Amino acid sequence: MTSSDHLDSGATREQRLLLCTDLDRTLLPNGEAPESAGARELFARVVAQPDISLAYVSGRHLALVEESIQLYGLPQPDWILADVGSSVYQRASHGWSLLDPWSRHIAADWQGLMAKDLAVLLSGLPGLNLQPDDRQNTHKLSYFVPLDVDLPALMQAIEIRLNERALVANLIPSVDEQRAIGLLDILPQRASKLHAIEFLLRKQGLGAEQTLFAGDSGNDLSVLTSSLPAVLVANAHPAVVELAAAEVRRNGTADRLYVARGGFLGMNGNYSAGILEGMGHFHAEALRVLR
Repeated sequence: MTSSDHLDSGATREQRLLLCTDLDRTLLPNGEAPESAGARELFARVVAQPDISLAYVSGRHLALVEESIQLYGLPQPDWILADVGSSVYQRASHGWSLLDPWSRHIAADWQGLMAKDLAVLLSGLPGLNLQPDDRQNTHKLSYFVPLDVDLPALMQAIEIRLNERALVANLIPSVDEQRAIGLLDILPQRASKLHAIEFLLRKQGLGAEQTLFAGDSGNDLSVLTSSLPAVLVANAHPAVVELAAAEVRRNGTADRLYVARGGFLGMNGNYSAGILEGMGHFHAEALRVLR
């Protein structure tokens, strides 16, 4: 029985918590900032509680998420929201089950076309360089873009070509700091990390107050600046912190975003330490196992 099964059958509505976290440089300590010793072990103790459901929300595809779970010894999640939210998987007895209702929901935005079809449609636009095949998926088209590209103009050119075919898309720019290259993910308009998490909340019968999202990068901003409780880990790039702070002020959701600063439980607030710090701010009762 998965913890999500336990949640559905045993815990009360008030007790249940859906913890959603990005992987790279949020839960995974694969950035330049140091990781607090023992932080991942404390995280694993917390999420092992039967009233917590765990979701990994990543730009990675399913196989790469599974690889990272093994490499870093991460807890097995109940859900994987992969490909920047364009694929939703539920843990099942035989492995991972793709949730077809979500896939059908977002497919309508592309009139039945797939990412490879959009790549043909967008070919020739200057500044767009396709990422490797293992970064692409049915409803996720991913490019590298130079850091000095005129991003607003490029995104406008993409929108024009898509509009000509009555296609609507969600364009998500971010930066790979380690490789010093820009990234651009193109998804169906209804697909994003935020929309996928909201779908999962509805599926489990949970409200916004019964979740927490943790992130660090540009493709996390849709959730970080929403009405859902969220934490930016302390190792997040200052530019992302600045963008998020400005957006929540505009949205009136500043009380929904917590920026980890370290010191909580004697840790530095980076990676899983920052996730725990955010839990201490929004859901302190979930840390009772650490007392």
